[in-house]
Amino acid sequence: MRFLLGRLGFYLLAAWVTLTVNFVLPRLMPGDPAAALFARFQGRLSPQALQSLQTAFGLSHASLASQYWSYLARVAHGDLGISIAYFPASVEEVVASGLLWTLFLAGGSLVVSYLLGSLLGIAVGWWRGGWLDSILPPALAFLGAFPYFWLAMVMLYLGGFVAGWFPLGHAYRDDLTPGFNAAFALDVLRHAELPMASIVLATLGGWLLTMRNSLISVLGSDYIRLAWAKGLSPPRVVFRYAVRNALLPSLASFGMSLGFVLGGSLLTEIVFSYPGQGYLLVQAVRGQDFPLMQGIFLAITLSVLGANFLVDVLTAWLDPRTAHP
Repeated sequence: MRFLLGRLGFYLLAAWVTLTVNFVLPRLMPGDPAAALFARFQGRLSPQALQSLQTAFGLSHASLASQYWSYLARVAHGDLGISIAYFPASVEEVVASGLLWTLFLAGGSLVVSYLLGSLLGIAVGWWRGGWLDSILPPALAFLGAFPYFWLAMVMLYLGGFVAGWFPLGHAYRDDLTPGFNAAFALDVLRHAELPMASIVLATLGGWLLTMRNSLISVLGSDYIRLAWAKGLSPPRVVFRYAVRNALLPSLASFGMSLGFVLGGSLLTEIVFSYPGQGYLLVQAVRGQDFPLMQGIFLAITLSVLGANFLVDVLTAWLDPRTAHP
């Protein structure tokens, strides 16, 4: 318990640093969102409208310390401000809509890649030196050398434009109304096949090699030799003893990989016009929507911190020795 409380304290400190950086960065930029929006009208608005825009966007001329405490209080209540690109919608509403799609795409891809890569790594590590070990690791490592978005463009061109097997973009057909029904769910899965496949192919090799090398190392341990000497069955030796300990290095990397997958999926979403965080970020940059950029950055960072804390909990459960140095 002391270990988990210590890790929780560390992540809370990291979250506070994230909030502070999120507060400081936009204020280092020249001007403000209201001034940027005012400039787009090229003199068609009166100067008094600038003050009204600043009030609408919650901008203040108070001291920096006062603005900081007000910012923390608003974030604690879930108030991230008003989006400029999607005015008058709030930032939290816009981010929530895009975050759901990104978590489905990136989170689903990460889970599939992790589980499939770990299972393949177990098979390759158990039958090391065989034909599977000779083909899969180098092939998947080669694919993993390419960025997500490059694979996404190649797969979109070949599978969408040339062959016509997959939709060319978006999360679902325009003539469908979102809802909890089989037709909508199947169409969402259909549109997610290519984006997910590009992320899975780019990350699968890393999980396979990590699991393979870890399993080979564990299989040479003394307690594995003891398990064989006791006459335990091969499945029990592999999954009850070897795999449980071999999973620890890859599990520790799982939380960190979430951040890289989320970052990489931004460009993948742009390639497929997928309505996730990547699409929102492009709209925010084009519209100089600083509050929305802040919200996306905060959502990604807090998601990674939360995932890492869950990984720490799972690691402590799988190997209690990590909680008692």
